[in-house]
Amino acid sequence: MITANQYFRERFGHKMYKASISLNVTCPNRDGSKGVGGCVFCSEGGSGEFASCCRDSIGETVRKAIDKVKDKAGDNAGYIAYFQSFTSTYCEASYLADALKQASAVEGVEAVSIATRPDCLGPEILDVLKEQAERMPIFVELGLQTSNDVTARKINRCYETKEYVEAVGNLKFIGANVITHIIFGLPGEDSKMMMDTVRFCRDSGTDGYKFTCLYVLQNTALQKMWEDNEVEILQMEEYFDIVEEAIGLLPEDAVIHRFTGDGPKKILLAPEWTKNKRQVINYINRRFGL
Repeated sequence: MITANQYFRERFGHKMYKASISLNVTCPNRDGSKGVGGCVFCSEGGSGEFASCCRDSIGETVRKAIDKVKDKAGDNAGYIAYFQSFTSTYCEASYLADALKQASAVEGVEAVSIATRPDCLGPEILDVLKEQAERMPIFVELGLQTSNDVTARKINRCYETKEYVEAVGNLKFIGANVITHIIFGLPGEDSKMMMDTVRFCRDSGTDGYKFTCLYVLQNTALQKMWEDNEVEILQMEEYFDIVEEAIGLLPEDAVIHRFTGDGPKKILLAPEWTKNKRQVINYINRRFGL
């Protein structure tokens, strides 16, 4: 196992920080083309509550996002322009190409990272990503969450798992680094099903992993499921037992970009333990020897 910090230092020669921004995009399971309402756990912000909105040009928005973390980053750090919210390739190819060019031109940006879905990577979008990969390193984050299509229907993911396999192959062919998002604790899933997802991602050839526990945000479909006792939320040690088992299935060069996520405190309903980020980080460092 390699942590993201270790990987970035080795690849870029110094620490890297993400400058998170939001493009003017939505998702195919929000606008009615495949579904409405989004995934059951997704807030109105599309998981981008910590990202800067693009009210200015893309370049200026990236610069402002860098300014937010510059004091913490220091003089020797580099930056990843991170297109975080919703589905950042669910747009016209020309719009994405312009956004990537502007972001890449910002001083200090050494890579870009794009959060998207496997079903939003058509030929024209792949051509844009290939051009970017030739310009500078590109990371494409795929929101898989689970390899189980029954669970996927429960959470309103609105695409079949086989599309993920095709997307990984296409992305690696054009030179992108693939990071896969996996959620542990989804409704109806036991430990075996969660490990099946980890094995599936490993065997599909993903380069990196982002793990998170399922958490409940206000005004989401998951809130009602949680209030109706249709889903149990994992406690901290229980969750990290699952993470440890998952890591044991991965090759030594697998990069763990995230051990767990933390929802915005203002709208987070459960689990409570994720609210104390410092405590969680300390626990992760002790448990995994980081």
